[in-house]
Amino acid sequence: MNEPASNKPDPAEKASAPPKPQSGDSRRGAIAGLIIAAVILGIGLWLARDLTAASKMQDCVMSGRSNCNVIEPAR
Repeated sequence: MNEPASNKPDPAEKASAPPKPQSGDSRRGAIAGLIIAAVILGIGLWLARDLTAASKMQDCVMSGRSNCNVIEPAR
C-alpha cells in the first residue's frame, strides 16, 4: 500500500535555502523614502524661514513702526 502524502516536507527540501528576495526592490523603496524625506525636510525648512520672516514683520507692524520693509545691504 502507498502511504498518503503528508504535508511535512522532506529533510532534503529543508536543506535547500529559501529563494532570496530581489535586492533591487528593497533599495528602490529605501531610495524613494530617502527622497521623500529630503523633500519634506526642504519644504519644512522653507516654511519655517518664511513664517519667521512673516512673524518678524508682524511684530514690527504691531509695535507701531511704519518702516518695517526689509532693507537689502548695498554691495
